[in-house]
Amino acid sequence: MRLALVLTCGLATACSGALADEVYLDDRSDAAALVKSLYNAVNRKEYARAWSYFSEPPASSLEDYAAGFSDTESVIVRTGRVAEEGAAGSILYQLPLAIEAQGSDGNVRVFSGCYSLRMANPDIATDAFTPLSITSGRFSASTASLEESVPANCDGGPVLTQPELLRDRAVAFYEDAFAETCQRMADLTREEREPDVHELAFRYAYETASDPEHKAWLFRFPCNSGAYNESEVYLYGDGYNELRLLSFATPHLDVRYQDDDFEKPVDAIYVIGFKSVGELVNSDFDPATKTLHSWSKWRGVGDASSRGEWLFRGGEFSLVRFDVDASYDGEINLRTVVDYASGP
Repeated sequence: MRLALVLTCGLATACSGALADEVYLDDRSDAAALVKSLYNAVNRKEYARAWSYFSEPPASSLEDYAAGFSDTESVIVRTGRVAEEGAAGSILYQLPLAIEAQGSDGNVRVFSGCYSLRMANPDIATDAFTPLSITSGRFSASTASLEESVPANCDGGPVLTQPELLRDRAVAFYEDAFAETCQRMADLTREEREPDVHELAFRYAYETASDPEHKAWLFRFPCNSGAYNESEVYLYGDGYNELRLLSFATPHLDVRYQDDDFEKPVDAIYVIGFKSVGELVNSDFDPATKTLHSWSKWRGVGDASSRGEWLFRGGEFSLVRFDVDASYDGEINLRTVVDYASGP
């Protein structure tokens, strides 16, 4: 249920007050993690913990700080790219962000702003160490959506391009929505969790070759792993600044074995419908053919498996081929059960 909640809050402006039940998060490993921890504390009504993330008091007293959230049901935060610089034994950070606050009266307000943060340089710390904390913040009301209200920078830094902004939003969505369901995330470094990014050019089906091409971006993130399979999730951003999670059509199979024994030869494979999946197994994208490929091993040696191909055309991915080897006979002998690759 929590995944469904986070997915809804990640792509829409309105959000349920059930965010107050979100899992405890206390992470000072970087500026964005600390700010997410701050609003995690706010959503859980743990105002003393929220107060602790500031090195300079954000209000005259803890009681006044807590009172400032008395009419707030929940808060969603989106962070931008942090700027970092060293100064006199400290590391200083500037973090652009936007927050969306849902009031107890049901009204939703969006604010755009920036937090300044400071951490004593751990490389030169001796007897005492000052952890990362917020030194100041400034916000103003925004009439734009939450995603569109994240500033490109805090103090006149380079303006991010559209694909860079979409990538940052995709990373934030991935880390928020899949923190519990994509187990590989916890085992990988931040660099290893970086998405593979592909720029896509296309025309809609109703357009002609004389029409200008549209641009979109595909973001591939690691998700789960097993003994011999790894899975990935994909996000898609378009030229209208929309970001969405992709799901993929796959055939629902009815495999018939001789004597109903899967270790015996296959009698028949029937496609009895289609289903949608949110993860692709052992997948990759071929930019030359604009095709996503997956290969799911049913056991380690790979003699039983399924392979799929999804072609990007007209702004969408569609299933064009699906092959199945359902026999556990030590050999690779795939049967094609769906084939639209060569057209109608």
